Amino acid sequence: MPYTKKHKMNIRHKIVHSASQAFRASGIKAVSVPQIMSGAGLTHGGFYAHFESKEQLVAEACKSAMEDTVARLGSVAEQTADGHKLTAIIESYLSAAHRDSSEQGCIMPALAGEIARSSDDIREVFTEEVSRFLAFISGIAGQDEDKSIVLTAAMVGSILLARSVNDPELSDKILSVCRADLMQKTAGPVS
Repeated sequence: MPYTKKHKMNIRHKIVHSASQAFRASGIKAVSVPQIMSGAGLTHGGFYAHFESKEQLVAEACKSAMEDTVARLGSVAEQTADGHKLTAIIESYLSAAHRDSSEQGCIMPALAGEIARSSDDIREVFTEEVSRFLAFISGIAGQDEDKSIVLTAAMVGSILLARSVNDPELSDKILSVCRADLMQKTAGPVS
């Protein structure tokens, strides 16, 4: 008896979730299809029943990862009083927990460098997801896209740099100094 459409969608979601975490933790090239399938609790033989290629999976994993990030930060904003939503997002994004959990964190600092050298199809999806994040920040901050680009670039760069150094004190300092600076620059009446 063939699998139901719902079952196939659940399996596909498990594969995308596994890939999304694995790519953010280790990078796209370092993760194989068998590793992704194993992470989803499946054998690698079934991969091509769900995806035409690893590239298609990378694109879907990018989308899924950004959806997770926007949902997580949206939840932070919802739980925060008006006028403090943006600072709460900055605090959450530039936290040690985010730095230390790349597999669960934002895809931009985890994969931007590798995606810059990927196919146009993957870069197109990534571009759409960056635009989604910028629109989210603009909406929370009540500011134009230009200011959201600056803020996003500063947050992404801060996490990237904090993850890159092997001195825990310096890493913590990068986060705290950047967080304080961005919070000061964004202080004011925002929703």
